[in-house]
Formats: sequence, structure tokens, C-alpha cells
Amino acid sequence: MLDPVKDKLIVALDLPTVHAARELVDQLGDTVTFYKIGLELVLAGGLGLASDLIETYNKRVFLDMKLLDIGNTVERAVATVAELGVDYLTIHGHDSKTLKAAIKGRGTSQLRLLSVTVLTTLTDTDLKEQGTTLSTDELVEKRALMAQQAGLDGVIASGREAENIRKKTRPGFLIVTPGIRLPLVDAGDQARATTPTEAIHFGASHIVVGRPINASSNPKLAAEQFLAAIAEA
Repeated sequence: MLDPVKDKLIVALDLPTVHAARELVDQLGDTVTFYKIGLELVLAGGLGLASDLIETYNKRVFLDMKLLDIGNTVERAVATVAELGVDYLTIHGHDSKTLKAAIKGRGTSQLRLLSVTVLTTLTDTDLKEQGTTLSTDELVEKRALMAQQAGLDGVIASGREAENIRKKTRPGFLIVTPGIRLPLVDAGDQARATTPTEAIHFGASHIVVGRPINASSNPKLAAEQFLAAIAEA
């Protein structure tokens, strides 16, 4: 049975080696039940780690691949990921063809697909550089609604946009929020960071925390602080 508080915290294993990731998982023990594996770790053997986390550690796994390619390639890639037994997978939410290909690739598996709206490191200025006239808020909303229409299970979005997404999407639509920092902590490269309390209050179903936990001198204590903030929210 899932713990309703622990399940909301996803710890990002943004580490250079599988060995370092395993050490962190061992340090965190039963405190954390859900982990994210991103591109850096995937390229260092992270798919094997994902299988171990599921089968040996009894953890949930979010594979953050941010897939973006022609439909046929995305469909095949998603089908391969579905066989791993991971819980969540990210797809870039640029167009409906890519999203629909991901749905087709998932088949009848229990894999949940999340559309990446706008990276939390980006600002309105960055979007203008990319050639769009929409603000971050406008583009996030547009892509969230496109993801819902395509049949995806949810989106990746900043806590700042979660409230608007929650109002305009169906009940149970997942909003997974990265860029989370505790109050009075430097946001680093996160342009649209929020606190755990803000993100949950605004409607996030999960928060993703990386460096504040994996770079801490006491990762378990750091994780407990985030869990306390979630419980309070």
C-alpha cells in the first residue's frame, strides 16, 4: 500500500554513476519510495538500476527520458520502456503526433506518460529566443491541454503553473513538479522554483527533488525535511 506522503516525493538520482546512486538509495532506505532516473544516469547504466530498484528494492521508478523524435521512433522507444516495469516516463510535449505515438507505444501496460511542458530553467526571454511569442504560462497551459487531449496521464510543470493546470484538466491528471527548494534556499539554475508547500497547495501530485537531497551532507535528514513540508501542506 502506498504511503500518501512518501509517494509525493520523487528523489532525482542526478548522479554520475550507478554506484553513487546505489549508495544514495541505501542511505535513504525506507525514507524514500520513489526515484527519478534521468539521461545522465541512463547513459551510465541506469536502466539496469531501474530494474533493480523495482525488483530488489521494491521502489517506484520515474524514467525521465524526455523523448522527442519522429512518431515511429517514439512509439518503439516507449514500448521498450514499458517492458521495464517503470511507473512514469517523460515525453516532450511539443506536438500531438509525438504524444499520440507514445500512447500507441505504451499499449496495454501500466506505464504512465507525462508530457514535459516548459523546462523549469526557462524564462519568457528564453522562449522568445526559441521563436515563440507565448509566455511560459501560456505555453505551459497550451501543452498541458494538448497532453490531456492526446490521452497522456499528466505533465511536468513548475509549481507556479500547477494551480492553473489543475483548474483546467480532468480529475486525477498528474502534475509532477521539479525545481523544488525549501524556503530561504538558493534556487540555483531553476528559474521558476517553488517550495514543497507551495507546489502541493497549488495542485502538484508529486514533487521532484534532486540536489537539495543528493548533494546534502545528510541526505536522509534532507529527505525527511521535504516529507515534513509535504505532510504540512
